[in-house]
Amino acid sequence: MASVVLFHHLQGLTPGVLAFAEQLRAGGHAVATPDLFGGALPASLEEGLALTREIGEAELDARAEAAASAGSVFAGISYGVKPAQRLAQTFAGARAALLYEACFPITGEWAFGPWPHGVPVQVHGMEQDEFFGREGDLEAAQELASTVPGASLFVYPGDRHLFTDSSLPSYDAAAAELVVQRSLAFLDRLN
Repeated sequence: MASVVLFHHLQGLTPGVLAFAEQLRAGGHAVATPDLFGGALPASLEEGLALTREIGEAELDARAEAAASAGSVFAGISYGVKPAQRLAQTFAGARAALLYEACFPITGEWAFGPWPHGVPVQVHGMEQDEFFGREGDLEAAQELASTVPGASLFVYPGDRHLFTDSSLPSYDAAAAELVVQRSLAFLDRLN
């Protein structure tokens, strides 16, 4: 059984994020879902971004770090990839990472540093997603997959962002089910 910490996206800890976590639990894994926004559920990505500015980066980082002790596999959806990837790359107890719909580079200005040896990672995103596919995340994920042993990249056809969240109109049931299957297979291999 893997212990996963799943960080939510810019619209908060939605019912769809909780449902996604429940699917991972149903596969036999422990999944913590910290609420970095303190219960707020922004109606849009823009409102979520405004909320992150209001809370402040230092406070959000502190909240994510406080949640790190709940697991050793760090996962994030879109905005949640930031704390998940940072912890996977810097937290001493990190065993693995699951990055959904976003990816930060492992070199250059936006990098958290090099990827740690022995920490496998999966990245999932839609090819034409305006954020993942068109703003550099796909390229960052390709670099990660091509240079880090144990890294896998899964690119899905389509242009939806937050396609794994069943409570949002952007949900893609078929693609999300494949994400869950691949994530469970990944987690099972960690045992």
